[in-house]
Amino acid sequence: MAAFALNQQLLCFSSSNSRTTIKPCSTTWFLSKTSVFCIPPKKGHLSLTSSTSQSSSEANTQTAESCVNLGLSLFSKGRVKDALVQFETALDLDPTPREAQAALYNKACCHAYRGEGKKAADCLRTALREYNLKYGTILNDPDLASFRALPEFKELQEEVRGEDIGYGFRRDLKLISEVQAPFRGVRRFFYVAFSAAAGISLLFTIPRLFRAIKGGGDAPDLWETAGNAAINIGGIILLVALFLWDNKKEEEQFAQITRDETLSRLPLRLSTKRVVELVQLRDTARPVILAGKKETVSLAMQKAERFRTELLRRGVLLVPVIWGESKAPEVEKKGFGVPQKAAASLPSIGEDFEKRTKSVIAKSKLKAEIRFRAEVVSPAEWERWIRDQQRSEGVTPGEDVYIILRLDGRVRRSGKGMPDWQQIVNELPPMEAFLSKLEK
Repeated sequence: MAAFALNQQLLCFSSSNSRTTIKPCSTTWFLSKTSVFCIPPKKGHLSLTSSTSQSSSEANTQTAESCVNLGLSLFSKGRVKDALVQFETALDLDPTPREAQAALYNKACCHAYRGEGKKAADCLRTALREYNLKYGTILNDPDLASFRALPEFKELQEEVRGEDIGYGFRRDLKLISEVQAPFRGVRRFFYVAFSAAAGISLLFTIPRLFRAIKGGGDAPDLWETAGNAAINIGGIILLVALFLWDNKKEEEQFAQITRDETLSRLPLRLSTKRVVELVQLRDTARPVILAGKKETVSLAMQKAERFRTELLRRGVLLVPVIWGESKAPEVEKKGFGVPQKAAASLPSIGEDFEKRTKSVIAKSKLKAEIRFRAEVVSPAEWERWIRDQQRSEGVTPGEDVYIILRLDGRVRRSGKGMPDWQQIVNELPPMEAFLSKLEK
């Protein structure tokens, strides 16, 4: 929940004299469902209180820090509306930049919890631009999983791409893009270099062409000079077109990477009722998303039962998505992100994002809980992502489709209708096979 927990700016609240401040704390850590609190061993720390009936003297001495602290306490008890009031009060009490950042970020998480995407985006936009909130925090926080699937998040993403606050995100996209297309930079260099060479050659050819047109004893050959000019002009046009085409491909690749990131944040409920994000199944399962009308998906699920043993050997996890199953995003009402039991068994989610998916303990527990089928949480968010993917692939949104993911979370293959399970069994290698290890 707290912004600083995800930024490795874990804070403890200190009750020092007349002006309370937020300072870094290097003491004992306590993991809760909504945030990471730092509890100093000294007796003078500011404790969280859930009481809303304060005395008049306490009300007069409240600070932005104490309001944020109280808001977190209220939120931990499920009183989101009261927590919002406290975060808004904190912003009216002349907060320090860090206090304002915490209040805005936690307020955005409350709005995301209530399904208020526009209000959450406004809070995050202010925190990014005015209070130096790290963009990676928004990407990695499970509390904002539902917000990341909303159109408001995509709008925010587009806004920050060209700004300094979005530099880290843009840099990460470029790094991933370079891995997937390693020679794009080399191609662009040659496009620019050859275009410049052709342009310089054209500058010398044009005067010769004028002399050839005028004629005379010392005039160069007209057809030869015209041919050279045409080659230079054609080369420039071709190289510029290739450069622009490569730029367009890069933007399309950025859009696909962004969609993959959005997909990785969508929540699932396993057979044990545990809620996880799709990214937590990386290296552990190959999700197969079946999207369509209820009758079509149900029939495909029944056919898959005949190949259950072989599909399980290949790590297949069926994820049915029924069109129109939910008219609005459904949000889990028992707390932000994954439930407390799940949080206790998973690595914490912070800036070191890959630790969550590489933890041996987390993987072993997930393998024990993953069965043959998972249930989507927030069906409307899943449906929105699938429709975006259909548009990108030139498929009419709303058609019955299936999407097979790789072990690393990327889309392996997709198609119209429902899959041929025998073909999938033949196509996918068993989990213990060498080819499966190459997917991770």
